[in-house]
Amino acid sequence: MTIGSTHNHPAGLEIDPALRLEPWAARFPNPPDLCFDYRRLVEQQGGVAQATHSTHRICVVGGGVTGLTAARELLRCGFECVTVIEQSNRIGGRHLTLANRASDHKTPSTPFEMGAMRMPFFNRTGEAPQEGRSLLAYYASLFELRLSPFPNPGTPWVNATGIYLRNGQVDEADDAKLLIWKNPEGVSPPPGALLQKVFDKWQRFAQRFAAHVASIYGTREWEQAWSSIVERYHRLSFRDLVNLPELIKWDPSTPGDFGGLGMNQNESAIFYSIGIGDGSWGAFYDVCCLYPLRTALFGFSSHLQLVHGRVDPEGVPYAAPHLGVEHVPDSRGVLFQGPAYMGLAALDESLMFMNITERGLSPYEHLVQREDGLLTDSAVVSLQKLEDGRIQVGYKWRHSDPEASTLVYEDYDSVILTTPSWLIETNITLAGFTQQMLPQRIIDAWKHAHWETSCKVYAPLKKSFLDSQSSIPQILITDSFVHDVYAYRYNEHYADDCILLSYTWEDDATKLASFSERELANKCIAELDRILLQCTNVGQPISPYVDCQNVRVQRWMTDRNALGCAKLYRAGTYYDAVSLMKYNRDLSAHSGLYLAGESFSVDAGWTEPCLRTALDAVINLCERTSATFNGAFTLEHYPHYQVEK
Repeated sequence: MTIGSTHNHPAGLEIDPALRLEPWAARFPNPPDLCFDYRRLVEQQGGVAQATHSTHRICVVGGGVTGLTAARELLRCGFECVTVIEQSNRIGGRHLTLANRASDHKTPSTPFEMGAMRMPFFNRTGEAPQEGRSLLAYYASLFELRLSPFPNPGTPWVNATGIYLRNGQVDEADDAKLLIWKNPEGVSPPPGALLQKVFDKWQRFAQRFAAHVASIYGTREWEQAWSSIVERYHRLSFRDLVNLPELIKWDPSTPGDFGGLGMNQNESAIFYSIGIGDGSWGAFYDVCCLYPLRTALFGFSSHLQLVHGRVDPEGVPYAAPHLGVEHVPDSRGVLFQGPAYMGLAALDESLMFMNITERGLSPYEHLVQREDGLLTDSAVVSLQKLEDGRIQVGYKWRHSDPEASTLVYEDYDSVILTTPSWLIETNITLAGFTQQMLPQRIIDAWKHAHWETSCKVYAPLKKSFLDSQSSIPQILITDSFVHDVYAYRYNEHYADDCILLSYTWEDDATKLASFSERELANKCIAELDRILLQCTNVGQPISPYVDCQNVRVQRWMTDRNALGCAKLYRAGTYYDAVSLMKYNRDLSAHSGLYLAGESFSVDAGWTEPCLRTALDAVINLCERTSATFNGAFTLEHYPHYQVEK
């Protein structure tokens, strides 16, 4: 995080609605739609509901965090015939935690988070992350995941942040320098007159917007208020919002209008690199402005956490099922990656391998009892709606081995589709669904979705870097091609720390696509040395601290199991994204098809919408099968998504 990070806004707002919250409403901060307390539903004894048709056959396509959550909660409800089909030889999807060297569970080493890495729990200031009103907070508590504040730029959790813009001459100094931002108490603004001016403009807008939202969020006024905000801003890009004139005072006669940031061209260029909450935002300047508004002002950027895993204070994993087993078999004996319970991947592994209290066994133990319960290395290639109402799922078993691969067809009563939407268009044939079951607008929405690329370059970092009195800041924010650089430590007992040498998105990641991993790693290290040696207040290279021989690179756009890092939406297409979220409520009872995962949300790049859409599919499937909801919940308590009329 950079600009806007110092106050963990809006989690620290001491504003509660004057009106009573609606039944089952979430509290602020939380995503704006659906305003619903999912945690309250799942933390009940028995979870969401009690199945009355336990033999209803359900196929979950995808073994990422969405599919694993859906499967676990369905089993918890008492559904017996659940199948999970995963294309790769591991679970977790875009949760990808890699160790920097060979190690065992008794002597773990520093992990690299090649996908999602800093997690919001929607906790208020003063609350522990596990107490946040989110599904992620619930599962982190349930599985005893160890957390610490993520070392974001400009926060108290780093020794210093170095800002390198315009060849080190952002304030038109004669010599190239890093602007050094130290913020040990969390209240110091960024250095330099220009950065301060940009910071102030963002803060004024953010405070005006969030204070009003906090005063009505979750009340009967909220649904209409959010609808007014969407109508005002959904046609604007983030670039438009940055340049839009400021609105000094909110006018109740135009309730959705909070103005813009009022930046000139020069300020906008700085803001492009410095961002509002999690590094550079320039790559997102031309997406719909509702995305950064949601990210920055509804809790996604507050109190972000680093997930260490299911580990003790020394970083050693707690005893857990299959710990230390390199590979475990699926239902047909195909081996897939065993759990290490390290880093963020520990969430996915816990969802699969930790016991469900109500059942006395884990999802893995339940699924592998059946020949088709858990299938890995199996690529779904077709979904065919049959005349009897079921859906025939076609998949290539052992698809990674063309000589051994077999095309298999199985019929299911319901299918939960959790894959990235571009995989649907390129890999899966849909047939037999009428326009009433699967309208063309829904198909177009996932076909035309904008999936962004991202590139991460990680390396082991010598302990001496963070232990020394080096003049090199722990975090670097640049307008160079490396963009954002993070050095951080998981545990004193691990042999190394880690450094994210370059973290880029969109066009900034595409620039790096033609280089091999070795070329890219060398390029990043050389560029960082150039910057640091050029700056007269540093004059020291970072390369001596970096293990250049163990660099790991992840490019999500070319990952065959993802075809992109996160799904965004451009100005004017917000309602298309909302229509995908609305599908389960409106049409799944007729089609038998349920959409879940980030592909069918409006909050790109985050885990919480994956968990919530998984629960949305479970809720609507339970309603369709006449399950008995727990806690006196009914679908009347469940808000509707709002789309344009």
